[in-house]
Amino acid sequence: MREQVTQARRWVIKIGSALLTADGRGLDRNAMAIWVRQMVALREAGIDLVLVSSGAVAAGMSRLGWQQRPETINGLQAAAAIGQMSLVKAWESTFAEHNERTAQVLLTHDDLSDRKRYLNARGTLTTLLELGVIPVINENDTVATDEIRFGDNDTLAALVANLVEADLLVILTDQDAMYDSDPRNNPQAQVITQARADDPALDAAAGGSAGALGRGGMQTKLRAARLAARSGAHTMIVGGSIERVIDRLKAGESLGTLLTSDQCREAARKQWLAGHLQTRGTLTLDAGAVSALRDGHKSLLPVGVIAVSGQFRRGEMLVCQDEQGLEVARGLTNYNSDEVVKIMRRSSDEITAILGYIGDAELIHRDNLVMS
Repeated sequence: MREQVTQARRWVIKIGSALLTADGRGLDRNAMAIWVRQMVALREAGIDLVLVSSGAVAAGMSRLGWQQRPETINGLQAAAAIGQMSLVKAWESTFAEHNERTAQVLLTHDDLSDRKRYLNARGTLTTLLELGVIPVINENDTVATDEIRFGDNDTLAALVANLVEADLLVILTDQDAMYDSDPRNNPQAQVITQARADDPALDAAAGGSAGALGRGGMQTKLRAARLAARSGAHTMIVGGSIERVIDRLKAGESLGTLLTSDQCREAARKQWLAGHLQTRGTLTLDAGAVSALRDGHKSLLPVGVIAVSGQFRRGEMLVCQDEQGLEVARGLTNYNSDEVVKIMRRSSDEITAILGYIGDAELIHRDNLVMS
């Protein structure tokens, strides 16, 4: 029994191009229907679900009658634009047969590295999940040229797992599992049933390259697992064509390869916040706000801020200090410096009237706050 899988309450499932398009013959609606039935069963079991779907470029290639993945940026963008229409409609209609609502979310890796866009994306996806909607995510290939050249949906899926604080990343691929050597060249290759994502011995086993339709080989899947592990998520690499694969994973059956994280999800994310973002300003807090953060584990509200220094944008990292100048915490701000000056010392109920638009009640949400 794989407890890391059976106990996971928030899944990110990524499905690769070769699976979705039956190796380039067009969207495989029958296969999509099978996966959707299983994903609906996850939802009925109370599991939050985010779907990261490859296949836009491959679907576009099929509709255009192209046999080879185009090498030019414009060709890739054209194929993505054409294929995205078919891909989204197919997912929407298939989920709708089970009365499940979906939402299309197009992202680039820049959306998850820019602090402001990171907060926007996180807020949107969190709200969709709270509403019981299944986000269907793909790269925004039609405009993100760097993404087409260098990106892959394995990496995107891992970054989404970080973003939504998923417990489990499931990468459905055209190989049944990860092997200790390339099974195409070595018939004696053995399945790696389970390992730690950060095990350096996995690098040699990951070899191989992507196929003609996709960009991700086993190396990108290993890299994705390591990215997901940074926020405490475990990763399953498993064959998407295995009968009832999602149902069987949920039941704890030993399929594919489980790459585990040894980090607590919350601690890992806090470490990322503390160590990877430069601070852009300082907030001085009154004693009540310091106590609320330190003892009550609360979010920071504008009423507790008594002074602001620095010029910063929404989503940037700020230092929170007490009235003696000692650092208390660091966190990502929901407001820029000019807005904070206007709303500090004021109740959250007054924010809309002061700024003229609806904002967050918290100046820094506790999920985006790390204590010093």
